[in-house]
Amino acid sequence: MRLIVGLGNPGYEYHLTPHNLGFMAIDRLGEACGKSLTRREAQALTASTELAGEHVVLAKPQTYMNLSGLAVARLLQNYELAPRDLLVLVDEINLPLGMLRVKPRGSAGGHNGLKSIIGAIEADDFIRVRMGVQPDRPVEDYVSYLLRPFRPAETKLVADMVDQAGDAIRVIISEGLQKAMNRFNRRVPPPES
Repeated sequence: MRLIVGLGNPGYEYHLTPHNLGFMAIDRLGEACGKSLTRREAQALTASTELAGEHVVLAKPQTYMNLSGLAVARLLQNYELAPRDLLVLVDEINLPLGMLRVKPRGSAGGHNGLKSIIGAIEADDFIRVRMGVQPDRPVEDYVSYLLRPFRPAETKLVADMVDQAGDAIRVIISEGLQKAMNRFNRRVPPPES
């Protein structure tokens, strides 16, 4: 069994923002499996399903990004899972919009959601699928940038990236981490102006 967590903030005002890419990706995975994340447990919305032949629990912490670790730690405990059974879908400000990076472990890289998870579970050896949200222009306030809706011109690229993130999760489960890294850790062409 695996726990697959998408990071984001609850609330309509955050729905289509860069910081909620994890929520978007987990919702898309749920839709593909015919499941809605409606069960409330451990400060998260969850759904149990099968993905790539393995039983998984999909989850969206409802604690807001900076406290995501509270929900993740409780879910791991509830399902008697180890950090190695955890996969996290998360936005990444240091990757160009549309680019994915699958990583087996590592630091939080300045991401408060990952920082919260690492602190709460006292481990960093969980798989993360980072989805690029780097701005294509200079930005003075990164917090405001991450919490504003995507521009209409970005929506196709974002939708494709969310689909690819789901594909990466399926490959991790069915073919292994190394094959997913080989397939998805590559540059994407910059968005057209």
